[in-house]
Amino acid sequence: MNAPVQPSMLIKGATGDWEVVIGLEIHAQVTSKSKLFSGASTEFGGDPNAHVSLVDAAMPGMLPVINEECVAQAVRTGLGLKAQINLRSVFDRKNYFYPDLPQGYQISQYKSPIVGEGTVVVDLPDQDSFTVGIERLHLEQDAGKLLHDQHPTMTFVDLNRSGVALMEIVSKPDMRSADQARAYVTKLRTILRYLGTCDGDMEKGSLRADVNVSVRRPGAPFGTRCEIKNVNSIRFMGQAIDYEARRQIGILEDGGVIEQETRQFDAVKGETRAMRSKEEAHDYRYFPDPDLLPLELTQAYVDALKAHLPELPDEKKARFIRDFALKSEDAGVLVSERESADFYEAVLGQLADKARDGKLAANWVINELFGRLNKEGGAIATSPVSATQLAAIVDLIGDGTISGKIAKDLFEIVWTEGGDPRAVVETRGMKQVTDLGAIEKVVDDIIAANPDKAEQAKAKPAMVGWFIGQVMKSSGGKANPQTVNDLLKTKLGL
Repeated sequence: MNAPVQPSMLIKGATGDWEVVIGLEIHAQVTSKSKLFSGASTEFGGDPNAHVSLVDAAMPGMLPVINEECVAQAVRTGLGLKAQINLRSVFDRKNYFYPDLPQGYQISQYKSPIVGEGTVVVDLPDQDSFTVGIERLHLEQDAGKLLHDQHPTMTFVDLNRSGVALMEIVSKPDMRSADQARAYVTKLRTILRYLGTCDGDMEKGSLRADVNVSVRRPGAPFGTRCEIKNVNSIRFMGQAIDYEARRQIGILEDGGVIEQETRQFDAVKGETRAMRSKEEAHDYRYFPDPDLLPLELTQAYVDALKAHLPELPDEKKARFIRDFALKSEDAGVLVSERESADFYEAVLGQLADKARDGKLAANWVINELFGRLNKEGGAIATSPVSATQLAAIVDLIGDGTISGKIAKDLFEIVWTEGGDPRAVVETRGMKQVTDLGAIEKVVDDIIAANPDKAEQAKAKPAMVGWFIGQVMKSSGGKANPQTVNDLLKTKLGL
């Protein structure tokens, strides 16, 4: 069960507090080389109508044939969402007329979807995790695309997307803020990418959301919802939810009534506007598609797909915390994208002692590498520092060859010039000084030059930090910090 709504999530209106209730219908394009019911290519960016089969164009007598890989991808996704896999599902015709829907209907699933109820656990910074229930996942075909900017008086139709397989993932109305909705979509997209069932590229339309928003007084029954169609940005989704909630509150506080309708979000104006009154299921005249038999799976088929699922983000996060004593926030950063987790795992695989240095490696991946990539707008795939090079730097710190300060200088050299970190340390004389006699002489010189501060340190032990800094500076950062610390404490009588 989710925790009660936090007061900070409530929206203050002129007449009191309001609670926003959010449910999402995510349309995720299935990763597959061909479409749901035809062999036409799903490649993005082709010339208009270059990837259209006779089935996609709804030529007379053409019959749909199910793409087994799309079915497998839907089952994998359902398993990743901890959902019920329905061994028997039915394809239905959803009837409506639109110029980019040549059949005059969409093949979808209505009462008998391929995947039933599941759950997604979502983390938010500085808040308890919350659970979003999944109502269902069903397969359906996408429509084409209308091009309004190609001619002054005509609209053109591009059917390249027509028939592309979509998974519609319908959540329960379990979200209570725009932040929660954004976090849910981010987590869902991460799961899909780990599974390899959808690339989650919202700019290309591979992932888009219909956002259902209603408001109510805290604890009251659900209000009338409005659906914001085809939101293709997580940032825009948050803006649309906030605007729509405020709009509905304003109407209700003025004594008005919310009309159930479909709306669209204008990203330029930052507002939603009405498109049409909301259709109900009976408006679409659903009925089982007579050209397609019910889809019947065996438990053995489902079990075989389950056996080959990759480790998913929640399980990977738990393993990182358990095996390497990572903080939950750090483990969360590492697993937030599959590429991030894979890079960290690659570093671990190169370490001489990953039990000893796994946590240190995480700090370097997150703070130094990711920090630098973010600063310079780079990506993990094009990182100048490889997993092998970063592991070598961590090894050199772990075995005491270099200090943390020298390691940062070494990282900078490897980032800009490349090379084997171990060879760089040798050729440039960057090894940490561990010779007790050499360090002791530097310590003695610093204490002798600062007798007043030495006296102060005896009364105020925190002053030892100043001496450590001076010794490290004098040694060019090469003195072993722990040795310096121990020597200073002995010499100063702390």
